Amino acid sequence: MKIIIAGAGEVGSHLAKMLGNASHDLIVIDSDSARLQNLSAVSDVITMEGNPSSVKTLKAAGIDRTDLFIAVYPAESQDINIVSALLAKRLGAKKVTCRIDNEEFLAYDNRYMFTEMGVDLLFYPEKIAATEILDLLSRTASTDAMDFAHGKLQMVVFKLDEDTPIIDTTLMDFARSAVGRENFRVVAISRENETIIPGPDTRFKVNDLVFIISKREGIEILMQYIGKSHVEVRSVMIVGGGPIGEMLGRELAEKMDEVKIIERDKARCMELVDNLPSKVIVINGDGRDSDLLADEGINSYDAFVALTSSSETNILACVAAKKMGVSRTIAQVENLEYISLAEGMGVDAVINKKLITAGRIFKFTLSDKVRFVKYMSGTNAEIIEFNVTPGSRITKAPLKDLDFPSGAIIGGVIRGNEAFIAVGDTQIQAYDRVAVFSMPSVVKEVDRWFR
Repeated sequence: MKIIIAGAGEVGSHLAKMLGNASHDLIVIDSDSARLQNLSAVSDVITMEGNPSSVKTLKAAGIDRTDLFIAVYPAESQDINIVSALLAKRLGAKKVTCRIDNEEFLAYDNRYMFTEMGVDLLFYPEKIAATEILDLLSRTASTDAMDFAHGKLQMVVFKLDEDTPIIDTTLMDFARSAVGRENFRVVAISRENETIIPGPDTRFKVNDLVFIISKREGIEILMQYIGKSHVEVRSVMIVGGGPIGEMLGRELAEKMDEVKIIERDKARCMELVDNLPSKVIVINGDGRDSDLLADEGINSYDAFVALTSSSETNILACVAAKKMGVSRTIAQVENLEYISLAEGMGVDAVINKKLITAGRIFKFTLSDKVRFVKYMSGTNAEIIEFNVTPGSRITKAPLKDLDFPSGAIIGGVIRGNEAFIAVGDTQIQAYDRVAVFSMPSVVKEVDRWFR
């Protein structure tokens, strides 16, 4: 597949490294030579210096032969992304995606207008991140989660603490002892930066991140066995009043008893006061200051969300909040190498805009039978939802008799209105929706099984 990425900023560079490892014909365009040099130093991709909203530049890059054009230019205004995306489609690109920074464009009528003009996907990373945080605040027992079919199946991630009941037990022992085990299945374990597809003799260890697919009715039973409990969140303190903090504050104002935002920049505080409901309290101050957090009554809040531009600040602020008695902490961590560090230091959940954006775009590099792709924190694996094509290889025999890639596992199936956990005797049928946990090295091979 020929792919052109317009923009070598943080998101563009992450996508280039990810897609470059999948044997795509990839070109990255940017007018900033320094950004291109930084990308070339860490990734083996072709770079082109130029303005991606220039017809001449796009033609020189071979836009008429391009399968996927990704506009993620790191400008303060995203107009350059919109212009380059529209030009790319007009000049022959088959599929076009575009990063925006205006929530207004996501309204149904406006999004439809962009679709008519040829933009296949508009994405606003900050809006996606705010939505993810809202979901994490509603599922306080897990570090990450993903729904299939409006929650009929759920992928949940639990971190195992020293007092977790299943520590040192094997997967087989856990499966045998768990009442209602037909309602859930362990599909992977992330341990010391390595993702494991577990076997019957795999033992659970302290600090493991355990990925489990479960039917809706299995979640409560599962939490009892894992030793987790749900904490109702009615009050939230947010450090960082950027776009994510503002969108989160607006949404939480409708759901929470109390919402407070702490922001260092005084002028930005005034903007927040003007833009947000009066229920949201805005404080001008430094969220790194433990004394300030204590003065603002942090110990009385159910959840703490750190959204500054500094990953280190966010991690340390969450650690401090945890020590002050906050039950649920969430940190925005943009340095991928810091994610496991944050989780190891006790941060309950991590948000990374590059990862959540990558899943939306990666879908376009697979077959049209893929409904959704998500990268979950703590692993480099992908969770993919497939629509099953009549006659595809996956339907030919029960799962135990198929030579399905060893780096992937089918967790659950949605058939009509019914959802069930996949086991060896399960035979996938045409038009099923199937949830797959896959390592990056076998994603393309897995995709072929569903065509």
